[in-house]
Amino acid sequence: MNVVYIIATSDIHSGIGIMTEIHSVLPGNGSSDLVVKPVFTYADLIVDYLSQIEVDYVFGIPGGAIEALFDALSRREKGEIPPSEAHFHRALERKRTRSATGGPKLVITRHEAGAAFMADGYARDTGKLGVCCATTGPGSTNLITGVANAYVDRVPMLVITPQTALPSFGQRGFQESSSDLVDVVSMFDHCTRYSSLVSHPDQLEGKLFTALSTAFRRPRGPTHLSIPADILSLPVRNAAARFNVATLLREPIAVDDASYHALLNAVEATRVKGRGITIFIGEDCGEAANEIIQFADLLEANIVTSPAGKRWVGAHHPRYCGVFGFAGHDSARRALTEDNVELVLAVGTSFGELDTSGWDTQALLNDRLIHIASSVSSFDRSPMAYLHVYGNLRALFSQLIAGLDARYIAYRNFQPADTINEQPVAKLVDDLIPLGIDIVEPEKCLSLELPIKPQRLMNELVKKCSPNTRFVIDTGNAWSWATHYMHLKSAGTFFIAMGFGAMTWAIGAAIGAAFGSRKSPVVCITGDGAYLMSGQEITVALEHQLPVVYVVLNDHALGMVKHGQRLNKAEEIGVDLPQVDFAAMARAQGVKAHLIDSWDDFNQVPDEDWNPKGPVLLDVRIDGEEVPPMKSRIDVLQIARHGVDLSTLPT
Repeated sequence: MNVVYIIATSDIHSGIGIMTEIHSVLPGNGSSDLVVKPVFTYADLIVDYLSQIEVDYVFGIPGGAIEALFDALSRREKGEIPPSEAHFHRALERKRTRSATGGPKLVITRHEAGAAFMADGYARDTGKLGVCCATTGPGSTNLITGVANAYVDRVPMLVITPQTALPSFGQRGFQESSSDLVDVVSMFDHCTRYSSLVSHPDQLEGKLFTALSTAFRRPRGPTHLSIPADILSLPVRNAAARFNVATLLREPIAVDDASYHALLNAVEATRVKGRGITIFIGEDCGEAANEIIQFADLLEANIVTSPAGKRWVGAHHPRYCGVFGFAGHDSARRALTEDNVELVLAVGTSFGELDTSGWDTQALLNDRLIHIASSVSSFDRSPMAYLHVYGNLRALFSQLIAGLDARYIAYRNFQPADTINEQPVAKLVDDLIPLGIDIVEPEKCLSLELPIKPQRLMNELVKKCSPNTRFVIDTGNAWSWATHYMHLKSAGTFFIAMGFGAMTWAIGAAIGAAFGSRKSPVVCITGDGAYLMSGQEITVALEHQLPVVYVVLNDHALGMVKHGQRLNKAEEIGVDLPQVDFAAMARAQGVKAHLIDSWDDFNQVPDEDWNPKGPVLLDVRIDGEEVPPMKSRIDVLQIARHGVDLSTLPT
């Protein structure tokens, strides 16, 4: 066999190109055939590492500078370049075994922001790394809003952007985004945990490893690599990944011993005195949710959640008092402020404005607070706390359950959390509103009035959908209606992103979640303003036949802004939208859709459209005059505008 290497390049300065290995096979009869074998490039190396950590999808939009990565993804999917075999072993191996074939598949989105939102939704749903990419210049800058949203909410992502070829830096190349023109690396530096330019091929593997490990290191978040196009296309000498990076992404299970014992002593002392404990569950509790709820059951402690923490508790748990924070429930605030409550254990929360009902010092941010977190940096926002406890949340609460004094639990009729049934149907209002949660204007949850009341719509959506349906809630009034009025029986099915508050997040995130698992449908609740921004992403769900139901709350207005202006006694300006037929838009794109003007229209939606095989859109004409429960946000805006809380002044 004769082996010939050919370097093809259009760059006479760098001499860098794609190397192709050509095998000239000479059989016995003297004839010859040429077999072209693609050579393993640095783009293939990136794909190999993503395959190693079981990334299933890369979301992005093509362009000249990023084509080498797209080529590598295509070659891997076709099997032309199989995954590298690991020729080494580690003392700590991962629980799951990497498949020997296949790798991440490419998903082409309609806008780069949609790619970032989809990667975000995929990561939240699966716990894996979300990956998105775009080309140079505007392709890269279009990613930033979605990446910033993930940064604030601590979602692990890898963002890959290319650069023009290294010799072209500073020459005003097409869409140049180097440090000599539009500095994309510096832009991402402010909304990622790590952002770096790969300026030499030998840097790529080490910087990729740093990006992957940093994305999963708490506080988690997106990381960014900017890789010049010529480096992406270069062949790799060893033609294989050198590191078993997957084994190094394990989260340590350490618990700070001193603060753990202080917490244990405080809990036991409080219970001996017969005083109450309330547990406040935040967005970062997913891996420990079962243990936290079991601990609450053991102590007979009340449970409240932040809006994002609502995901981790079934709404009908007998000790759940609802949401504290934006669009929260009075029952949750009472559970924090009752005279008998001596300790509030706040777990896995960021203590942002919307988590704390505008930094409420009476209910939460006071010396009854014990702040429990897996990242020490979280303690910066709770200096007033009685105690700070650091450690892996699952390990910590497992230890707490085991460590409580045997004399204390011996006489308890303890029932593990996973065996506690929901409240009997007879004790629920319409089988949907838990008795332990106070609802504003509960009568509107049953109202037959038209236009459709959004309060009732939230309940009807829960009725129509299967218990395993995932609900992804967009920024705007959808936040208020879903947080306050949607009560899901299954934990793990409510997704909301309130840190940065990017409109249209849910439109892409719902698709990412559907890619994460096609076994259960995804319902995206969004507004007409958000859908006008990014509704074209529904064609991605159509292309891949994903089970996503889009519910557009159509009140021909930017509803949250409109009601915010009214409640804040500001000028009402810039909030009106044209009355758009979103169902007709969706049908024009090939998507099944329904226009919902009445409850008869709603009830005529076929059952199969609630668990569809492809996307479905519901254009629901809601009553835009219904005031959403958003008082805590208005109070903060009033203080910002006037320097005083107007709610404390006489009318």
